[in-house]
Amino acid sequence: MLVNGLAQGATRTEDALLSCFTDDPEGAVPITPMTKAGYGSWLAAQPARVRAWLAASGFTVKEGASALIPGPGGRLERVLVATEEGDAHATFGALAAALPAGIYRLDGPADTEAAAVGWGLGAYRFTRYRAGEGTGPVLLWPSAEARAPAERAVAATWLVRDLINTPASDLGPRELAQAAREVAGAHGAAFRVIAGDKLLKANYPAVHAVGRGSPREPRVVDFAWRGSRAGERAPKVTLVGKGVCFDTGGLDLKPAAGMQLMKKDMGGAAQVLGLAKMVMEADLPLRLRVLVGAVENSVSGDAMRPLDVIRTRKGLTVEVGNTDAEGRLVLADLLCEGDSERPDLLVDCATLTGAARVALGAELPALFGNDDELAESLLAVAQRASDPLWRLPLWRPYRGQLESKVADLSSTSSKPHGGAISAALFLAEFVSASTPWLHLDIMAWNPTSRPAHPEGGEAMGMRALYALIAERIVPAKFRRGRRRRMKNSPR
Repeated sequence: MLVNGLAQGATRTEDALLSCFTDDPEGAVPITPMTKAGYGSWLAAQPARVRAWLAASGFTVKEGASALIPGPGGRLERVLVATEEGDAHATFGALAAALPAGIYRLDGPADTEAAAVGWGLGAYRFTRYRAGEGTGPVLLWPSAEARAPAERAVAATWLVRDLINTPASDLGPRELAQAAREVAGAHGAAFRVIAGDKLLKANYPAVHAVGRGSPREPRVVDFAWRGSRAGERAPKVTLVGKGVCFDTGGLDLKPAAGMQLMKKDMGGAAQVLGLAKMVMEADLPLRLRVLVGAVENSVSGDAMRPLDVIRTRKGLTVEVGNTDAEGRLVLADLLCEGDSERPDLLVDCATLTGAARVALGAELPALFGNDDELAESLLAVAQRASDPLWRLPLWRPYRGQLESKVADLSSTSSKPHGGAISAALFLAEFVSASTPWLHLDIMAWNPTSRPAHPEGGEAMGMRALYALIAERIVPAKFRRGRRRRMKNSPR
């Protein structure tokens, strides 16, 4: 159990999954996927009452459309759902949120894994602070082959959402570290936490500088795991997460509106924990390392100040351009450490910049990378997984905007534009050019509810990253090591 019953750890996830899926088929109402091509012949074979009902209800086979068909006694007999050129996650996510309580089963051709994932995503509810939530619809688990990957994806997403949705009063650096401990402990990973002033001795000075202004000590979480089939030379994947449990902006204090959602500023850390959970539960044949900087950016007499100069783990000095640009300082130390082992893949996830949201909106995370082939592969699997990303460039000409007159570099750009790019360029200073690196700048929040994505905390790009690791990194690194850097990478 997490500290103070935060999210009730794995137990909460397992119980919640049991509440929206079942193994018992008795009395299950069929959900029939329908395409335009198949609708005519299917309709012609139905009783007159069904044809009349569908005509009266105005059902047409268009994306997202569904119809509840009553039986002779008035009980629900069948659910018809249009799947024509639709996103199965959104289609079945909408059903999970809208259907009346009962047991349902898939009937007919459908991507059963995608349907189950969509159902699980749509069925999510954050219930820690609310009692009396009614029982919702329940879906019969698909085949064993589809169930395992669907269960991994749903459980990991619910963990991420739970962590992000929990307010900072109950989720500070200590509690986030404990959540990481539970994820690691469930799979026998070697785990350690470095806290408070010990960060200085361990050479994490930038993490310490960001978190020292809070009475809740900053922490670095570090755990390592190896799959049961992974040998000494198995590919190494390192995941880095920004875990700012609340961001006031520091002495460059945010306005009230800007501070409203800052409990979600640890969304990157939550996402790498969810991704690590998926990797370990699948027992992928690789070596995994996870690094999380768990801090709170607060206002106090000990908080870092604008134009302070901070020495980083890499030895580079950084002039603090704005204390509200703290996440990149946390990531700088962690990326340096992760890069030191020259992993086959280095990934960081962070709620890093508002500029990425201005450019792409809340639903589309920004992707940066120093390896063209790797980035394009991620975009391809992201599209297939209905977990979209959009690539932005590491545009080298903007690197000069990070120059400082008193330090090796500034934490912020001297120009008001391209903030997501300049932040990514700052991070690139702490990653070797030869290390394949992906950086996701995510919102980690749904401002409004949409099918399969209820309002609140969200995993963004996590399922895509898992697919990349499972389908490309694990097998490809055993047979070839060719890499291609993007033309405008910073080195």
